[in-house]
Amino acid sequence: MSWLWAIIVGLVLGVLARAILPGRQNIPLWLTAIFGIIGSVIGNAVASGIGVDDTAGIDWIRHLLQLAGAVLIVALGTPLYAKIRGGDRRTA
Repeated sequence: MSWLWAIIVGLVLGVLARAILPGRQNIPLWLTAIFGIIGSVIGNAVASGIGVDDTAGIDWIRHLLQLAGAVLIVALGTPLYAKIRGGDRRTA
């Protein structure tokens, strides 16, 4: 169940990250989920490092760090994906 939960949270965080970033991110949904999962892992690591990974109640700081990690990964991964795929495929 934890893998399914990680995929769902990763997808949600990836979609939120794409909505926060300006412009259009030309990445598929599966890559959005992967970027969200990676961002979530990074956010959890940072939260553990600063000691806010497990607090009483809802862990808002951890969730914000997870979202920030997802935004960072989507922002860095989108141009990399475009470069690998051959750039923008629109015709002028």
